[in-house]
Amino acid sequence: MELLQLKYFQTAARMQHMTQAAQRLHISQPALSKMIGSLEAELGVKLFERTNKTIRLNEQGKHFLSKVDIALQALEDGKRELQDFAHAPSEFITLDVRVSSHLLPGLLAEYRKTKPDTQFHLLQHALPGDHAFEFDLCLSDGAAPPSGCNSVSLLREAIVAALPSDHRLAKRDWISLEELKEERFISLPPGKSLRETTDAFCRLAGFTPLIQFESDDPATVRGLIRAGQGVAFLPAITWGGSTGPDVVTIPLLEGYCERSISLHWPKGRYLTQAASSFRDCIIRYFAELESAYSKE
Repeated sequence: MELLQLKYFQTAARMQHMTQAAQRLHISQPALSKMIGSLEAELGVKLFERTNKTIRLNEQGKHFLSKVDIALQALEDGKRELQDFAHAPSEFITLDVRVSSHLLPGLLAEYRKTKPDTQFHLLQHALPGDHAFEFDLCLSDGAAPPSGCNSVSLLREAIVAALPSDHRLAKRDWISLEELKEERFISLPPGKSLRETTDAFCRLAGFTPLIQFESDDPATVRGLIRAGQGVAFLPAITWGGSTGPDVVTIPLLEGYCERSISLHWPKGRYLTQAASSFRDCIIRYFAELESAYSKE
């Protein structure tokens, strides 16, 4: 049994799609199939159920994958620990960003003031589960944390209504969700945590928001509001101060209109000195962000 066989099996097992797994591994699909076949022959059991062009882990495969994950992670942890023990800590950090991506430039610039040689691999625009256990740290909505992780809450923030400054409700001290049910909304696409959260708020208020524009670029969302093309729900702290004078933000009456942001790292996995240092930086950065907002 070879290490390469195990890595190839792990990728195929997680993706459960031979062609896509081969593309990720940068090998041909027949070569991957042959490698998996030789592993099954050595083990004396089938690991996948095969139907036409699809594959699915069977019970033996699921059991074997759990052992392979442990073995490969132990080897990776050993490598990282040795690098740290040798005073040559890894300066490469993989960060999975599922919320507040627009804060990244400021956050990374702050960290690199003291650690300018650190390299980052940023995972963005992916659905939860796409990068299971492939990150050192993960920023996510606190309501949908990645499984199998240690977690720390970074902040809780209200969700507010963002309106063009000349909107009929723009001078209100607060707005109820029901008052917005006839409005045309500018929103992030389905699958984004903020979109899922605000859609749920509207359902609780008895309506489905009428989406006029969808964009996965927060700057575009803000620009469309400024141009008078609709209204939107925005997080009060992490998006605060980024709308400009042509947009007003108004608190929502419903007390449940808020979200949390959390930081996560895989349990039972060695966290390098660099990742640990960056984790502390993230916690400080969000604490300062929340403190600055509370003083306004």
